[in-house]
Amino acid sequence: MNISYFTNQLLHWYPDNCRELPWRNTKDPYIIWLSEIILQQTRVAQGLPYFSLFLERFPSVQDLASAPEEEILRCWQGLGYYSRARNLHACAKSIVQEHGGDFPQSYRELLSLKGVGPYTAAAIASFAFGQQVAVVDGNVFRVLGRYFGIEDDIGSSGGKKVFEKLANQLIPEDNPDIYNQAIMEFGALQCVPKNPDCNSCPLQPTCFAFSNRAVEKFPVKAGKTKTRKRFFQYFHIQCGKEVVINKRTGNDIWMGLVDFPLEEHTEGMGQDPDSSSLIEELKTLNPKVNFPNQKPYKHILSHQVLIAGFVNVGVDPIYRNELTYWVEKNGYSLVGEDQLETYGKPKLIVNYLNDQK
Repeated sequence: MNISYFTNQLLHWYPDNCRELPWRNTKDPYIIWLSEIILQQTRVAQGLPYFSLFLERFPSVQDLASAPEEEILRCWQGLGYYSRARNLHACAKSIVQEHGGDFPQSYRELLSLKGVGPYTAAAIASFAFGQQVAVVDGNVFRVLGRYFGIEDDIGSSGGKKVFEKLANQLIPEDNPDIYNQAIMEFGALQCVPKNPDCNSCPLQPTCFAFSNRAVEKFPVKAGKTKTRKRFFQYFHIQCGKEVVINKRTGNDIWMGLVDFPLEEHTEGMGQDPDSSSLIEELKTLNPKVNFPNQKPYKHILSHQVLIAGFVNVGVDPIYRNELTYWVEKNGYSLVGEDQLETYGKPKLIVNYLNDQK
């Protein structure tokens, strides 16, 4: 196992090839933590505007901790995986309340924070405090898997331990932060998932995957998570300049965000207003129902594919009191259309509303 060669090549490659990113060249644990949470399962190009927005709106962990959850979710809107935003908020509160506003400096203590797993804890410990702890993310799995020919499944707990052990053998005592940045950047720019440019790779001469013509086989991931389709029929109910909204609760997707009343179908979209129990409940209000002639909206989550249609329902303001009773009985809210803009909404809802402008 040519550990010193591998490490030295990455450290030599990094200065000439790394991207200029705003969370680099800083030891501020708040900035590092914020960037790492935002970039989980998110491309850098997509995450950059969110990082800038959060740092502008919440320049310190104290500012983030004191902000209302609705504001956090509104700033996070469109980034997906909203549990990250809620964990971000909870973590900021615990840092302020339990640690006096200062981030813990050890890897083990960082792991105790809400929403901070081994990767994020290692990143903060390494980048902010110079600890010799290896980061292991998707890029690192790919680089190590290919170079060393590791056949353990990265989706298994045993496989992850194999990679973590190797990663911590490779990280140098001097400048562990630079090494961690280097291996992640190498995976992001050079050892990319598909069609990497192996001819220009400095690790090519001793790379197991290249030598065995097996670049596309690594890293090994045995089982793929099954996805399921869900069909949503949304009802955009308007009364004058007010709209009915639903704040999502429970353990389903988008908890804490706002969407519209909906009916979920086992397959396809129900296009007949007479078949809708929701429309039936509103019939005494003489609603004007319109099924727009549009293709369903599709939204892909990690384990689900959502297919949604929208029904426009207009209620005359003379029935506002009756509508308010129905809204409160069903746990919905009636808000001004301008107020709707201030709430955090799923990207699927945002796309629909943008198409109505």
